[in-house]
Amino acid sequence: MTKRPPAIYQPKGVTILHEDRDLIVVEKPGGLLTIGTDRDKTRTVHSILNEYVRKGDPRSRNRIYVVHRLDRETSGILLFAKSEAVKLQLQAEWPETEKRYLTVVHGSLKEKTGVISSYLTENSAYRVYSTNDPAAGKLSRTEYTVLKEARGLSLLEIHLLTGRKHQIRVHLSEQGHPVVGDSKYGKGDAAQGFLALHARSLTFKHPVSGQLLSFETPIPAQFTRLIGPVESLYPTDSSQQRLSAQPPEEKR
Repeated sequence: MTKRPPAIYQPKGVTILHEDRDLIVVEKPGGLLTIGTDRDKTRTVHSILNEYVRKGDPRSRNRIYVVHRLDRETSGILLFAKSEAVKLQLQAEWPETEKRYLTVVHGSLKEKTGVISSYLTENSAYRVYSTNDPAAGKLSRTEYTVLKEARGLSLLEIHLLTGRKHQIRVHLSEQGHPVVGDSKYGKGDAAQGFLALHARSLTFKHPVSGQLLSFETPIPAQFTRLIGPVESLYPTDSSQQRLSAQPPEEKR
């Protein structure tokens, strides 16, 4: 673990779960962009962490590299690299990285476990949708398990088998079970004030040490307000974080 800078330079708005000389793992809140876009230059996780690693020195050459993104309204775990080489290695191994989400959706799914597969594409209005033409879209696969049903809603665990833009939201909406609070693909219930989609855990091999790292966050309190308590599943205290690190596998 690297030594943390003084409190004055600690990042404001994100929670650091792990940091070493090669990478940094954080939990972001909903409503914060991962990185700026041509259309939106507001404060982002990327800019917050760049300020953090520069420790207040604008001349510092330290910087953060984006490995993957979460939608603005999606909360949860994000992984960043501290060098171009580490970023490229993490991205090359991204298909093997295990990514699990929690979401609350409308209604009750007929099949309590399953895999949703389709070819996703995007129109000129930046809206993602499924197409029957494999040449026009990218194969996208979302594995889900229903964890609890209550109050006309369902809590799902999602195992993201591919990582396309808006994939979880589109797949569930097209099944007739949009994510609660999704104003773009949902039921117009943005009055909830948040999108009920959370990147709950991330498991990957450290690109330098080879250690297997696994990060897990609790169920967001907003989810339990929607669906009620979820006993004997995951911790609900938002202050709890878990990191497990295993030594690299022996080569045989």
